[in-house]
Amino acid sequence: MTTTAAAYVGSTMDRVEGLEKVTGQARYAFEHSPRDLAYAVPVPAAVARGEVRSIDVDAVVQLPGVIAAIWHGNAPRLSTPENAELAVLQSSRVAYRGQYIAIVVAETLQEAREAAQRLRVEYDAEPHDVELRVDHPEMYRPDHVNPNYPTDTELGDPDAAFAAAPVVVDAMYSTPAEHNNPMEPQATVAVWDGDGLTLYDSNQGASAVRDTLAPLFGLPPENIRVISPHVGGGFGSKAAPKPSVVAAALAAKQVGRPVKLAVTRQQMFAVTGYRTPTIQRVRLGADTDGRLTAIMHEAFEQSSRIHEFAEQTTTPTRMMYAAPNRRTTHRLVRLDVPTPSYMRAPGEAPGMFALESAMDELAVACKIDPVELRIRNDPAADPESGLPFSSRNLVACLREGARRFGWADRDPAPGVRRRGRWLIGTGVASSTYPTYRVASQATARCEPDGTFTVRIAASDIGTGARTALTQIAADELRTSPDRVRVGIGDSAMPSAMVAGGSMGTASWGTAVVRACQELMEELDRRAGEVPATGLETSADTSEEIGAQRRFARHAFGAQFAEVAVDADTGETRVLRLLGGFAAGRIINPKTARSQFIGGMTMGLSMALMEESLMDDEFGDYLNHDFAQYHIAACADVRDVDAFWVEEDDPHLNPMGSKGIGEIGIVGTAAAVANAVYHATGVRIRDLPIRLDKLVR
Repeated sequence: MTTTAAAYVGSTMDRVEGLEKVTGQARYAFEHSPRDLAYAVPVPAAVARGEVRSIDVDAVVQLPGVIAAIWHGNAPRLSTPENAELAVLQSSRVAYRGQYIAIVVAETLQEAREAAQRLRVEYDAEPHDVELRVDHPEMYRPDHVNPNYPTDTELGDPDAAFAAAPVVVDAMYSTPAEHNNPMEPQATVAVWDGDGLTLYDSNQGASAVRDTLAPLFGLPPENIRVISPHVGGGFGSKAAPKPSVVAAALAAKQVGRPVKLAVTRQQMFAVTGYRTPTIQRVRLGADTDGRLTAIMHEAFEQSSRIHEFAEQTTTPTRMMYAAPNRRTTHRLVRLDVPTPSYMRAPGEAPGMFALESAMDELAVACKIDPVELRIRNDPAADPESGLPFSSRNLVACLREGARRFGWADRDPAPGVRRRGRWLIGTGVASSTYPTYRVASQATARCEPDGTFTVRIAASDIGTGARTALTQIAADELRTSPDRVRVGIGDSAMPSAMVAGGSMGTASWGTAVVRACQELMEELDRRAGEVPATGLETSADTSEEIGAQRRFARHAFGAQFAEVAVDADTGETRVLRLLGGFAAGRIINPKTARSQFIGGMTMGLSMALMEESLMDDEFGDYLNHDFAQYHIAACADVRDVDAFWVEEDDPHLNPMGSKGIGEIGIVGTAAAVANAVYHATGVRIRDLPIRLDKLVR
């Protein structure tokens, strides 16, 4: 066998599936069309709370091409799921506007849409409540916050320390509901074969979809196969199965034919999750040198009536800065709204907006440079757990970012720099995201011709995971990437955790490394001889991850922004964004930079544009399409760049890497808001930063 000592991890490499994507050969979920295919279109509820009294299915099934009209009165029965969002068509209750109450199946998509629009539904509507407010009488303390963090934490006597502090900040901040909008909406093609179910599905984890749907349909997991080799983005909206995949499987079971279902862009604002709106209070107490003596961070957020999802909004505050007295809390209210879910950096993105805005306010109050203030409060160990950091290079990111950005020349006075009609300002904020691994499995196989195949049910949602795993495998197999094929996106492959929480490459990569190491050891024992049938080994990382030493494992970063604000209209433009990150060993600089600046662009969008507007009387989000839900476009991103500091952390995983999918968005909105204050002297504490908030 030919071997090579070249190190591919850490080198720039083009995506291995790039040609397939740009030539249209890559097949996404909706592009699978088995024989005898039918089309399903869900019917959304038109009230925010109540009961479905009747549905005139008899009239609809008489329409041309209609195969079936399914509702709770005739739908196949499902087992009771842990997440009631997945109990599709199992009850007459309506928990929120847009919830699926019926499914029309027809020979063509056009016929299914026409019939769904003409389906007559009568409701017994009830008064609804969709308003998040701090004083809501049903606000409560959840048992834990996502995924399993303590709801509240407290050390010392923060109230007394805050009262005694010579410099204080006490402010309320808010972030709106935001909706995930990946390029490819959720879509599923469901095919039953007896008691076997195959799903061509757009998701962030084929194993998770299989394991969730199996008990729902009363099947052993091996009877379900989920296939999703190419996924057009997710941002968290596809991290867990949503009602659409259940609806497709249910409809296919009912009609006895393959069924294709695609969620429309408008429906995505109801049934695929979103970032909960938050109301946050941050209180900081410090001495006159800016050293924190007290930190208190409270978060108020919402969930639905049918399933609890409590976002971990204040958790980054628990480890970000040193202070002997500290408290973090979360409170939740269940409203007549869709269930929130994961959206890029859930918790960290809104939580760090509040914390980093408050830190900027503290820097102003103490008359200390905002970069220096953060450096002064950098802790030596995790302030709450006491655990040592596996590595922590926030200070390096701040200092190197400040150097590259030209921060040293900054005049701290707000509202005094102009370029014509534009007010100019700069701002900074810190970034962080936890680093985890979850047990996964992988196989590595050598063929007689010297090529290799690695298989793992990982998911590439556009981040370059397939390419990174190819590089990791090539290094361990001591060969070149062109001799390695990585198979992913199929639940028939060894089980893997979802692509989310910046845990994908760390979790999958560990399993791939161990499987490849086993294979190379076996080849060495055989003196490199490969049997005619090939040679395969496998790995399961459960034991390794369960036995790992305890550290506080986090990635860190610093975001710098320069903005221009029109003095007359309040129009805000971001002139420059620079992010510096400490994220362990970078597997592929090309895909890494793409992830960093992609997150930063999404953070810019969070700062200036993204906002789902709830109509209290209507009981739904009004701006549920791209015409009204605004996101950053190329013209809004004028100069965005990212760099990383070298970091050697041996306590993470065999690659020494930290996840980078989410950290880019964290802190960006605060950096922009802080720059807007520096430009105008107006402190914006409620996102997004609209014109009316700046014009006085």
